[in-house]
Amino acid sequence: MSDYVYPPVIAAAKLMFRALDMKITVIGAENVPREGGAVLASNHVSYLDFIFAGLGAQQSRRLVRFMAKQEIFEHRIGGPLMRGMHHIPVDRDFGIGSYKAALSALKAGEVVGIFPEATISQSFTVKETKSGAARLAAAAGVPLIPVALWGTQRLWTKGRPRTLTRRHTPITIIVGEPWRIERRADQNETNAELRARMSALLDRAQRDYPDSPAGPEDSWWLPAHLGGTAPTPTTDPSEPTIP
Repeated sequence: MSDYVYPPVIAAAKLMFRALDMKITVIGAENVPREGGAVLASNHVSYLDFIFAGLGAQQSRRLVRFMAKQEIFEHRIGGPLMRGMHHIPVDRDFGIGSYKAALSALKAGEVVGIFPEATISQSFTVKETKSGAARLAAAAGVPLIPVALWGTQRLWTKGRPRTLTRRHTPITIIVGEPWRIERRADQNETNAELRARMSALLDRAQRDYPDSPAGPEDSWWLPAHLGGTAPTPTTDPSEPTIP
């Protein structure tokens, strides 16, 4: 697959990170295979997560093809960039097409990135996960690799103003150990295990994070169980209402 757009975009992003003196810590980058297909399954706390999750694969010199909603591909600026980087559009009315495109990419040896929570978690905990990531990894016979991101919500997240020029922000990226899933594995058990692995990585990232809120008004980016003022999982407006 020819990549003329992706490398310059990564270079521009890294230049911006240096200009803003971001403190980016990547742990477990060696867990991304240097060749062959793999699924990266990341938690989702920011609109910028695809950029930082992709950084977790840089040490292995891999370009991650993220699955993203169709609307982004229709944007007059974002669309050409997304297509040029060979990301995979997700049409919610025709999900099987997106699934087949991702499966084809995996079988061709690509790394596919997925946010199993589907939407940004405003509680900054791992929400219920959808089955797509695990099903794709099992069907393609490739490893499923959990990823945790922390600190990205301080730059741009749902319900908060953008602070893209914020300086000195610590960002943590933890790449978990690869996990092979049997084709006939129980989907409910697999999803529970994926969520548990992602949550464990996120707990570690939060525990070791080198920064804390500047005061009560700045505690919005911490989850409630760590003393922050983010919504609890039961009141997170991004959680679906189950009748």
